[in-house]
Amino acid sequence: MRFRSGGRIAVAVAFATALALGASAPGYAAAAPHPHVAVATAARIPVIFVHGHNADPGVWGTMETAFRSAGYADSQLFAWGYDTSQSTNEVLAGQFAAYVAQVRAQTGATQVDIVAHSQGSLPTRWFLEYGGGTSVVRHWVSLGGPNHGTDLAWGCALWNQGCRDMTPGSYVVSHLDQGDETPGPTAYATFWSHCDEQIVPNSSVALTGAVNTDAGCLKHNDLLTDPGVEAGVLSFLGG
Repeated sequence: MRFRSGGRIAVAVAFATALALGASAPGYAAAAPHPHVAVATAARIPVIFVHGHNADPGVWGTMETAFRSAGYADSQLFAWGYDTSQSTNEVLAGQFAAYVAQVRAQTGATQVDIVAHSQGSLPTRWFLEYGGGTSVVRHWVSLGGPNHGTDLAWGCALWNQGCRDMTPGSYVVSHLDQGDETPGPTAYATFWSHCDEQIVPNSSVALTGAVNTDAGCLKHNDLLTDPGVEAGVLSFLGG
């Protein structure tokens, strides 16, 4: 269910602003792990949170609190910041691979878990499928990810490569969805909402081979703070 061409102009401003999460994306020259990194303890492995379009790592505050309540230490929680206007496959996936390597080196962990929101699902998936990430990622979670594209991305695709990568049938989306959508030994999960106003159609989120969960009637950004989603993510990660 795609917007007719006449509707693309009407959604341009809406898409560019509605995904902003109330914060503009800073310029990340180099994304560094959380400042108080220490060696991971107990049975937990590090969790890397990856934000969506025009956002920043600060959007994960509520979920990080839930993880701490579930027994995670600050030293096991990380949030990667990146320039959402950049190319998923040519720039961001490589930067994310370097970040994962840095987290593993600083914590001594052999594996990490990934929780991505919206656009963050694409560079992390590219790392898994084409960057050898399945050997070091134990669990991967997508909250409202445009895994098969979103029609609203046409609204900013003309001037923003990140948006272009999120359009249905883009180079990135088509390559991620060809063959096995959930490759390797990594366990995959998605959480989607039938009230998500940013992922059109809502069915774009689910992946063949993943644990796909209907989160109910939630707005796109509410997936970041909903207690039911938090509990579902923690359960999937074994928390």
